[in-house]
Amino acid sequence: MKHTIGVVCLFVCATLTLSQAQNSAAKTAAATPAATTKDPVTVALRLVLQRFQNNTIGAMEAMPADKFSYKPTADQSTFAHLAAHIANSNSLFCSKAADVPAPKVDEPKETDSKDQLVAAVKASFSFCSDALSKMDDSKLGDTIELFGGRQFPRSVAALGLASSLSDHYAAAAMYLRLNGILPPSAQPKK
Repeated sequence: MKHTIGVVCLFVCATLTLSQAQNSAAKTAAATPAATTKDPVTVALRLVLQRFQNNTIGAMEAMPADKFSYKPTADQSTFAHLAAHIANSNSLFCSKAADVPAPKVDEPKETDSKDQLVAAVKASFSFCSDALSKMDDSKLGDTIELFGGRQFPRSVAALGLASSLSDHYAAAAMYLRLNGILPPSAQPKK
């Protein structure tokens, strides 16, 4: 049931993001039919990444440094843990989805400062942008190792990326709201 809800959320998010991008592209006449049909999964993944990159980095920057140790309940992770997890998750999924090596960096830790964690999240999104720029749909059926060495089609990494981007931003937005801060996606349009 949990996976079904995640897939439905992923589909809705991707559809909304794709629709917004297509409307914007149509207005600026920047999109061409070939660019939106040759690699539809990769194109959609890039659009989802862009949307969640802006919102997630905005959420990381919006949380005050003294609130990075905040966790809503004793059983939940701190905001700092979420930031470190986002950076690590982005690197893993983007590397696997795009078939490029993950960057060799020191893994961010929950004990790192806000500046270090925000930098790690930004770097992970930068890596993802670069990795997905090299991606196309031709390898989505290839078998890869994920989750403890188990074998999956590469498409699982692509869907996992889209799903985790949504899940991670939702968690960050919730942490912000619980601290009286309006998340980036809820801010009035400028």
